[in-house]
Amino acid sequence: MKTKLAFLAIAICLALTLFGQKPNNLNPQEKIYGLSKFWQEVNYNFVFIDKINRQEWDALYQEMIANVLATTNDYDYFRQLEFFCAYLKDGHTNVYHPNDIGQNIMTTMFGEYRLFLTNIDGKAIVTRVNESKKSEIPIGSEVIVVNGMDVKTYMKENVTPYIASSTDYIRDNQSVYHLLRGYKGDKFTIQLKKPNQEIITLNLEHQLTEEKGIYPPYVNLNLLDFKKLENGINYLALNSFEDEKLDSLFQHVLPDLYDSKGLIIDLRNNGGGSTNIGFNVLKYLVPDTVLYGSKSSSRMHIPAYKAWGTFLSPADTLEDKPEWGMTKTDMTQSFLMAHDIFYHEFPYQPEPIKSVTKRIVVPTVILIGNATASAAEDFLIYAYGQKHFTLMGEKTFGSTGQPYLFSLPGGGNARVCTKKDTYPNGKEFVGYGITPDIEAKQSLDDYIHNRDVVLERALEYLKKQ
Repeated sequence: MKTKLAFLAIAICLALTLFGQKPNNLNPQEKIYGLSKFWQEVNYNFVFIDKINRQEWDALYQEMIANVLATTNDYDYFRQLEFFCAYLKDGHTNVYHPNDIGQNIMTTMFGEYRLFLTNIDGKAIVTRVNESKKSEIPIGSEVIVVNGMDVKTYMKENVTPYIASSTDYIRDNQSVYHLLRGYKGDKFTIQLKKPNQEIITLNLEHQLTEEKGIYPPYVNLNLLDFKKLENGINYLALNSFEDEKLDSLFQHVLPDLYDSKGLIIDLRNNGGGSTNIGFNVLKYLVPDTVLYGSKSSSRMHIPAYKAWGTFLSPADTLEDKPEWGMTKTDMTQSFLMAHDIFYHEFPYQPEPIKSVTKRIVVPTVILIGNATASAAEDFLIYAYGQKHFTLMGEKTFGSTGQPYLFSLPGGGNARVCTKKDTYPNGKEFVGYGITPDIEAKQSLDDYIHNRDVVLERALEYLKKQ
């Protein structure tokens, strides 16, 4: 009997996957628990709690109870949690669908079609397609209508409210990329305007695309890429700080770097990883004996202090209250904890550079972009103030920190950012991004002709130094 039940369960799962039906396994109690679990962890651990309106947040929680109970399947339930999470506007605070749902969520695949969209000057531009459709849908075509709605209206109502991001420009980029995101079997009717102004209509349905070829093809990004350019200028792409192998790869090309007259460090595709891995590269590129990294803080909660603080006003924090048995410090801490804005400041000291005798201190351009994130942004904080460094490109992702990961009902997960990082002087970059010294970005024409004008501009800049 147990064998038959197990076989039946497997058969049901396969059928759901095959026909794109959305699972509906969560009961009402689990739905409320998952919502409440996320709300609780945010209230207790979210480091940027001071940046949100607590009354709005609590009111939204109450509203979401009815919303999650009204969902008719687990996919829609987790979509509601994504909506709830997006209110916090943080790129390191997210909700993740269970694997059985996630494997059926599609963004670019529509059976015989694959469409990759990029935000270029506020427009949803096709920047890649499957090879067989490159004539039918030329690169540079613009999506102008989705399901009878103009793109901006459709995004505003159906896409952007579900995206968790620390910065407006990343939210805009992700809204375009996820414009046609949906579950297997979901259907879209879109209108495309080609570069020649011809408008065509496509009826799309999310299904796996068997065709492997993509046009233009993706360039395989190695962990590290090195090449010699002209005029003694060398190019070094550090595409991730996730793998410690980067250190040995860097050591392998280091002898060639010593001859550099100028250097281009490309971090545009570096989404982060380990801060230490990036530091171990940077220490060869600066003249200093120490480097100053980001300052960090996290919320601190002592229940008794919070209880005392509920009876205090700001004026009570100005002096000792011996009659209450409390010092000025006690009063201040209690008041701040009552309002969830007391922070533990992590010990801070500069990072010493050891065992590096020969350095490469030459005019250096660091290429950055919207995908430069997390530990790659930490790299830039360490590099801040170096006179021979010039940042070129676009603003960085604008999000880093230490997420706390926890489970949700039905196999889902979520994370909440628990640590705030700033420049050494306290200047914030989370929520703002790190701004380049020289702005440079690809235009629509550059995408159409697959031209890296940012790299070209960096090379021309260094030739003049």
